[in-house]
Formats: sequence, C-alpha cells, structure tokens
Amino acid sequence: MAIFSAFAPATPHFNLEMGVALVLLALIFVVVIGAFVVLRRSVLDQRRAAEQSSESFRVNAENPSAFMTASMQGVIQRLREQEQELARLHQIEKERAQETERLSEAVTRTMPAGLLLVSATGTISSANPAAEKALGIRGLQYRRYSEILGADSVLTQMFTACLRDGQTFQRDEVPHVTAAGELRKLGVTISPIYRAVRNTIVAGPTAPPAPKLTGALCLMSDLTELVMLQKQMRWKENLAALGEMSAGIAHEFKNALATISGYAQMIHNEAPTPEAGECAGKIIEQTRSLTHVVTEFLRFARPLELAQEDFALAGLVEQIAEEVGTAVRGVSIRTEGDFAEVSGDAGLLRQALLNLLRNAAEAASSNGHPGEVTIAGYQESQGGKRWQRVSVRDNGPGIAAGNFDKIFVPFFTTKSSGTGLGLALVQKIALQHGGRVEARNQQSGGAEFDLWLPLR
Repeated sequence: MAIFSAFAPATPHFNLEMGVALVLLALIFVVVIGAFVVLRRSVLDQRRAAEQSSESFRVNAENPSAFMTASMQGVIQRLREQEQELARLHQIEKERAQETERLSEAVTRTMPAGLLLVSATGTISSANPAAEKALGIRGLQYRRYSEILGADSVLTQMFTACLRDGQTFQRDEVPHVTAAGELRKLGVTISPIYRAVRNTIVAGPTAPPAPKLTGALCLMSDLTELVMLQKQMRWKENLAALGEMSAGIAHEFKNALATISGYAQMIHNEAPTPEAGECAGKIIEQTRSLTHVVTEFLRFARPLELAQEDFALAGLVEQIAEEVGTAVRGVSIRTEGDFAEVSGDAGLLRQALLNLLRNAAEAASSNGHPGEVTIAGYQESQGGKRWQRVSVRDNGPGIAAGNFDKIFVPFFTTKSSGTGLGLALVQKIALQHGGRVEARNQQSGGAEFDLWLPLR
C-alpha cells in the first residue's frame, strides 16, 4: 500500500492529464496495429507474386522452347494488331482517294469547257466530252495530238511550242476544221505542266529540286456561234451604212445609164454607117449590163420590207428546183428531207433559195462530169429554238480555203460574169428573217450552203 500510494496522483488535475495521455496512447496503438496488418498483407502479396514470377521464370528457364514460343506469340500478336490498324488506315485513305478521283472525274466530265491533257511525249492522256465535241473527234485519249489535229494545224503548232519551249498561250482564237469539213472557231488556252525533280547524280544530294516539263494542259471553248453572231451584227451595221451611203449614188448612176442608153439607141437606129451602128449596139449592151448591176445593188442596199406570212416551204423548194433544172442543162437536181411551214416574205426567201441553187448548179456543171445538186430540209433544235435548215449541196470544185471569209462580201465573185451580190443578198435576207447562212466544203467534195430559218 505504501508503494502504490507513492505513485498515486496527489491532485484531481493530475488525474485528468493522465486520462488524456492514456487515450492518446490507445489510439496510437490502434493505428500502429492497423498499419502493421496492411504492411503484412502487402508483403505477403508481393511475396506471392514474386513466388509466382519465380515459378514462371523457373518453368521458362527450364523450358527455353516454351519461353521463345510465348515471346514470339506476343510479338506476332502485336504485329497483327498493328497490321490491322495499318490496313484500316490504308482503307480509309483508299476510300478518300477514290472519292476524290470520282469527284474530279465528274467535274471534268460535266464542265462546259473542253479539257485536254497531253504528256511530254505528245500523247493525249485525258480528254473530256466537251473537248471531243469542240474538236468533232471521238476517242481522243491515248492518241498523238499531231495525228488527230493534223501536222499543219494551228493547234498542233501551239502544242509543239508549249511542249518544246514551255510557251503559254492565253485566250487565243484558233480556226479548226473538223473531220466532216466544218470550220470552227475555238478559244484556246494552253499552258505547260511542270514537276519538281531532284537530280542527285549531277547536282548532288543537297541540291534543290528543279522543275521538269511533263506535259501540257489545254482548255478550249467552241466560239463558232459567238463569232457568227458577231459577224451578223457587223453585217447588219455594214448593210445599214452601205444603204444610206450608196442608195443616192446608185440612183444617179441609173439615171445616167438611162440617158446614155437612150442616146445610143437613137444612134443605132439612125446610124449613117454600119460601123457606127455596131458601136452604138455595144454601148447599149454595156449600159444594160451596168443597169443590171445597179439594179441588183439597189435591191441589196435598200432596206428590205418584209411581208410576214405563213407558207409551205416544200412547194417553194420544188418550184425553184424545177426552174433551175430547166435553166442549167446537164445538172440533176433532187430534193429530200422535211420542209416545214415557215413565216416570212415568200418572195425574198424565193430569191435567196434561187441564188443558192443557181450557184450550186453552175458549180456542179463546171467540173466536166455530170453535175448533181441536192436540196435537203431538216428540222433541228439549237440554242433553245427550233430551226428549219435548208441544205444545198453540189459536187463541184468546192470553196477555196482563202475565200471562206469573202464569199458573202458584196462584189466579191469568182465568176467572170458575176456581180458578187448574189450571196451577199442571201445573207441579208437570212438576217432580216432572224436566220443565217453558213458555208463549208463537204468531205466527199463540193460545197454545202445551209440556210437557217427560225420556226414558230
């Protein structure tokens, strides 16, 4: 009892401090015990894993073949996974490339402008339908441009200059004759195609890539109809100016010729000698010829007054064919095709068709072989309108290449007795009716004139 009393607290304050200390010691003990349990479990798990690893290593070490097989299988599995991923990415890129190619092909196929790609060797590697239509040639791809377009054509010369010298042509207006003999005007832009190439043998591995010409790109548009409209506008302007300027002069010439002819007729009737009568007769003959020219010129120069009426073109064509067949011997004239009812001045259109048919018959009879003339009718659609096309074809010598731009010019003629106003009057009558006249050479020989008249 004496011993215990020696350690007992003497005061209540001391007893409270001892209680708090005991509680803290108990909490610390619990925490230490918990940490010990967790640490022991972790050590046991690590030991168990180490034992399993040691066992696996001991098994693999005891069996090298199994170890190598397992390693290879792991590598093969990873390679297969990578191969599948690469195949997936490759398929995605392939689909993108195919979609891009389809889009590019669709754009090229549907674009209104003609597209030609020519390689450095002169072979056409790509051509869209618009280019085939503009050139009038099917199957352009994988053929040489010089064989298709002709060695002496303007387009061939432009392609050659582009591929040889890298020359660029922008918006040039180029004439082109199709396989059917039709003359067309093409708006052409040709530019070279370059590709960067590094020549390590000559310039070294560090040299920058140099451009190399690998082909030519050509864009073309058919300007034939536009050029024709421009010509028609110029024709109308020229005709208006010519009519205003020359109508008065022509009348004065006609009056003077009438006076000369009258006096010559008096001399011829009262000639004292045969020589004087012969000279007066020549004067009368020449004044009549000049009067005919002046009359034709007045008919061409004065404004035309159209009598709008609907009439059947077939009957008019048959009548003109019979008339010309009777006048020009040795020429067979036949009609074919479909002739619709047109609206316009029947007298003026008769004059236009008569001039075309007479010219064709005279050309066909000048070759020395039996002359043949065909007048054919077609109903076609162009530019959203319906047209009656009257085609007059002959088997004569055709039109000289240098005369295509002159045949409709007033007073231009290749005949010794012609006035040069027949085709000019045809063109004027066609323009007054809202149509046009076109001329070309046939592939089989001879010329062809097309009179286009609008239908209702």
